[in-house]
Amino acid sequence: MNSFGDATLGELSQALRGELIRPDDPRYDEARSIWNAAHDRRPALIVRCRGVADVLKTVEFARSEGLPLAVRGGGHSIPGFSTVDGGIVLDLSPMNGIRVDPVNRTAVCQGGSLWSDVDAETQAFGLALTGGLVSTTGIGGFTLGGGIGWLVRRCGLTCDNLIAADIVTADGQYLHTSEDERPELLWALRGGGGNFGVVTSMEFRLHEVGPTIFGGLVFYPGEYAEQVLHGYRKATSGIPDELTTLVNMTTAPPAPFLPEEVHGKPIVAVGGMWSGRPEDGDAATRPFRELAPVITDLFGPMPYAAQQQLLDPLYPRGIFNYFRSAFFSDLDEAAAALAREHARVPNAMSEVHVHHLGGAMGRVPADATAFGTRDREFILNIVARTPDANGYPEVVAWAKGATDALGADAATYVNFTGEGSEDRVRAAYPRGTYERLVTIKDKYDPTNLFRLNQNIPPSAG
Repeated sequence: MNSFGDATLGELSQALRGELIRPDDPRYDEARSIWNAAHDRRPALIVRCRGVADVLKTVEFARSEGLPLAVRGGGHSIPGFSTVDGGIVLDLSPMNGIRVDPVNRTAVCQGGSLWSDVDAETQAFGLALTGGLVSTTGIGGFTLGGGIGWLVRRCGLTCDNLIAADIVTADGQYLHTSEDERPELLWALRGGGGNFGVVTSMEFRLHEVGPTIFGGLVFYPGEYAEQVLHGYRKATSGIPDELTTLVNMTTAPPAPFLPEEVHGKPIVAVGGMWSGRPEDGDAATRPFRELAPVITDLFGPMPYAAQQQLLDPLYPRGIFNYFRSAFFSDLDEAAAALAREHARVPNAMSEVHVHHLGGAMGRVPADATAFGTRDREFILNIVARTPDANGYPEVVAWAKGATDALGADAATYVNFTGEGSEDRVRAAYPRGTYERLVTIKDKYDPTNLFRLNQNIPPSAG
């Protein structure tokens, strides 16, 4: 743990509008905790920033003191990058203001905003953009890594809708980037992660969505997993962009909407959202709701914001999480292997997800953004979890093996990667994209101050 003189910290504290929290502060344990309890770290300082001035001062302090710097938005970082031992946590959560322009269909969102914040403000005008599947997720890391959600096929990735941003760089500059101003930096922010600075606000293009959509979940017995996957592959062929779906192979929770006799047994859920005319939703989703004998069908009209929060109860704060991902194209070929992985899940909290992509996401040119993989129709997301440390190494080992079942050449998704190893980062980007990101890193962060992320080191480092 670093030791600072009272005068040094007093000067920093007086310069801030926000809060400076030290280890002796009664709020420290609450302030240092993050969503993923697998990472229990003790920062030297936590700065809860109330504005850009606080961000500038915190970055300057970290640079001058030679301290590692963790940038926290929503705090959902699976590898634990939103906290650090012995360094500074720059917490953007108080900066959650959102301004919607309903005429031009845009929104400017501060970097500490959550998806629940964005949905509440944009839906007031019948607007939305691709948001997280869990509404407590922060928009910052989600956007900078890509952003896959219920609107990905209709509206593209979240980063595809990023049209401008404000960023504090390692040398203390406060810069604006757009298609007309520093466009190479905007290109890098669209999928290159938090490598280039602290993004204090983002401007997004919005789309007419809701307020009512047709969506929900349908549940099938686990023994039909392989049949469901093959049927799901057939059902996704040629569907309209307005429909995004996923398969979740899991264990039935003791939920009131499921019969008691299936509680604790393997189960397959197919979730989806139709964002076209609600009256067309039943017919559009029907092929996904007839893949095997149905346990429960919960599809129907609902508010868009409710769909966005549908999975929130399954992803509470304070448990151990490890995720793995792999993009792939041939679900028929992978179905048997995925069903086997489902059959050997190490506990009832661990899951196998298959998310259907394509649509608007796939029509964006490969070199238009830093996001690495657009030519695969599906993404496998492995969710490995335990209530606490007991059994955690075993679920991590299972998750790694489950993604390896798709082959060593499968590309990965930086937002769904449980560690920040160099091989996983390189697997997220084509070689030319990675080299271009290094060039931009050299320009904006040559000393790698911003390294607590899916890191792309500068060429000198």
